[in-house]
Amino acid sequence: MNTCVSLRLAKKQSIAEGIVLLELTAPDGRELPPFTAGAHLLLNLPGGLSRAYSLCNDPAERHRYQLAINLDPRSRGGSRVVHEQLAVGDLVSAQGPNNLFPLDSEAPHALLFAGGIGITPVLSMARYLQAQGRSWSLHYATRSHDRCAFHETLTSSSLASSSHLYFDDGAANRRLDLAQTIASAPAGAHLYVCGPTGFIDAALDAARAQGWAESRLHSERFGATAPVAVAERRFTLKLERSGLTLEVPPDQTAMAVMLAAGVDLPFSCEQGICGTCITDVLEGRPDHRDQCLDDETRAMSFTPCCSRSLDDCLRIDL
Repeated sequence: MNTCVSLRLAKKQSIAEGIVLLELTAPDGRELPPFTAGAHLLLNLPGGLSRAYSLCNDPAERHRYQLAINLDPRSRGGSRVVHEQLAVGDLVSAQGPNNLFPLDSEAPHALLFAGGIGITPVLSMARYLQAQGRSWSLHYATRSHDRCAFHETLTSSSLASSSHLYFDDGAANRRLDLAQTIASAPAGAHLYVCGPTGFIDAALDAARAQGWAESRLHSERFGATAPVAVAERRFTLKLERSGLTLEVPPDQTAMAVMLAAGVDLPFSCEQGICGTCITDVLEGRPDHRDQCLDDETRAMSFTPCCSRSLDDCLRIDL
């Protein structure tokens, strides 16, 4: 999870309104660590920021990593630093690649949905599936043609025949019909969706309404859903390897308490989306508030950026 790699920004170009494409290579020209479709990098940016961004190039490429980054007007610094400060030739470090949004190797067909900048991991999936000769289709919705990243790639390359683009400002009869698209998918298909929360929820709800099993639904979010207002409880957090016992008050996160105590804890989104801060649980029951852990890993994992404890004490492997 914490593999560190040094990278040089080899290219930086605008590919759509508000979106830049970064090409990162090894400073010495060596091959980069491998990644799988759906993976992300945690970039360490100027000013002490760390942010997770999805890889969008073909996983077969070992000479470069490509990241497409949208300038978020609500940015707390990450995307703004990338757009305004990073320059060709700059050196950056990164953790990863790591994958919390992998393809199912047994699925007979991959139904890919992307909204806005959610195209980044989905494009990597499409490239991999095409290279492997597997069955797939991509449905990409954006506000307008000007905000459509990778338009030429999706309309003029080998991906074009299985790619479908939709624009919010286009003709009404040319907009994405989620229910109909899902209903037309081949039997046994798996659905993958990435983008704004509303777009993801709409796609998943449409599939569930048609009886799709949860095991066939996969998503990655770039923004957390609004938290439900609850009366938080105080709990004790025991850090096994650090030997620390910390009290987490109702109005603070476990991560905030640990950082204040000087604990070296990697983090990025602070919303339970990216998985950067995932920590092993040794004792106790986490009160999960994240959107990155699956049912298999929840019993043994904890996201201190947003999750809490169901018990008075939670012991973790830090």
